[in-house]
Amino acid sequence: MAKLKNLSITTPLLFAFPFKSEWAVNPINLNTPINSGGWEDAGELKFSRGYILAKNDARFLYLALDVLDDTGNDSSTNDYFWLSFDTNRDRSITANVDVNYGLYPGQPNKLGRQKYLGPGTWTGLSPDLSLSEVVQEFGPSPYSSTSHRIWKFRIDLNEINVALSWPLSTPYTYFGFRVRSSNPAFTTDFPGNFYKDFTKLRQLILCRKPVIAPSLLGPIVGSVGLIPTTKILSSGRATTDPGYYVEVQNAAFGGTLNLIGNRLKLQTLYSSSIRKYRVEVAGPGESFARLISNWSNYRWNGSTYVLESFAPSSLGFYELTDPSLDYSIDDLLIQFPTNALLPGLYQIKVTFYQRVGFVDVPGESQTLQLFIDNHLPATIIESIRHGSNEVSACAIETIGAAPDGLNFRITANDSEGNLRGVSFYATYGEGQSVGVFSESYIPAMGNWAGFVNRSIPSTGNWRPPQSCAYSFVLVASARTTNGYNWIGHNQTHRNLTLLL
Repeated sequence: MAKLKNLSITTPLLFAFPFKSEWAVNPINLNTPINSGGWEDAGELKFSRGYILAKNDARFLYLALDVLDDTGNDSSTNDYFWLSFDTNRDRSITANVDVNYGLYPGQPNKLGRQKYLGPGTWTGLSPDLSLSEVVQEFGPSPYSSTSHRIWKFRIDLNEINVALSWPLSTPYTYFGFRVRSSNPAFTTDFPGNFYKDFTKLRQLILCRKPVIAPSLLGPIVGSVGLIPTTKILSSGRATTDPGYYVEVQNAAFGGTLNLIGNRLKLQTLYSSSIRKYRVEVAGPGESFARLISNWSNYRWNGSTYVLESFAPSSLGFYELTDPSLDYSIDDLLIQFPTNALLPGLYQIKVTFYQRVGFVDVPGESQTLQLFIDNHLPATIIESIRHGSNEVSACAIETIGAAPDGLNFRITANDSEGNLRGVSFYATYGEGQSVGVFSESYIPAMGNWAGFVNRSIPSTGNWRPPQSCAYSFVLVASARTTNGYNWIGHNQTHRNLTLLL
């Protein structure tokens, strides 16, 4: 395995610097050894018992605690960790908001979450039902050939309130952790007493800079978020290749869109003193009008990120920033909020201008077509029937012997044709659930609008697994992206008690 970076971050002088994550070109498989290559070029930081490694992509933070001093292989949970995040980034403990991850007693690979109630106090540990996970490893690492404890995490960015598409609120998080070893015996907090005082937490800057192949970038607007503009069709919807950073199929756009410039083109323009540009937008059937937007971006000043604000001039011109500067989002031409727009096909034009005498003369230009859709799919549980009888919400219904059961009629519909998936399931008991119906988008569906008043199941009846109170939940997700991940879903539910 190649040597990891930044081993010099060990002195008190550098201790106050933020810890920077690096981009994970491929998702890290936590079940493979840390020496298998996935953690190469990770951001790293030394602490008193070992090293912290960090990578991220658009969905997850990958974190490894390489505890060199924990050389005793305790297979139970006498060796454990705490991992805390200041989810609202206010440097103070906020009750029922800030989160701490930990292990279930006796279950060394089961991740649970608890919310802080105050300094050193928490709610009970609840199951983590998301995509976050932990895997512990006992073996060598890049820093030591002696076998030792290694904790590896995949943390869903949504759970720690980080989104790569929104630089003003979430380019970073604050974190702290505890590692405990039974053999040799030690308990180490990083930073000390972090769980009582969040001003001590360490800042972690997430990476937003995957390298997109120049051949994929558009001529001026290289990408929308992480989606190359060459992957956006004339329909205004995008399809990327399997395994790409953001894998989408026939996806519309919504939310706040970051229009990212083609780095080589921007460098050429800047070097030629062509540093003024306009952005225009045209709605369906409309003519172009100036797109006026204010946004913020973080610039690295050598020791931390400082917030800079951007806005057009009174004539609607934007100034091109120096491409050599290190920003949280490099080459950001404009941040385009679309939430107030009606669904439809929009044109966005970016034109650079050169000063000739006293006149600004338009030069190179690029026009994008984006299908904007921020409407959420409709979700309706039209009816639940037991035989010929309608079962109302909160009813207590007795189900007879098989094949007796329930029938449902549900609606999951997106009139713009941007439906991504439908899930209809029931929760019951203590954290249990059972699927009733699901359907996911495939390209053969084209612009999939879903269905109205569909009978579930198509034949026969659905039977509950046991007598219990049930919540029937219908979820429909939109096939809409902000260029970094999927956005938008809608859900509804109906509660019944079913007796067998």
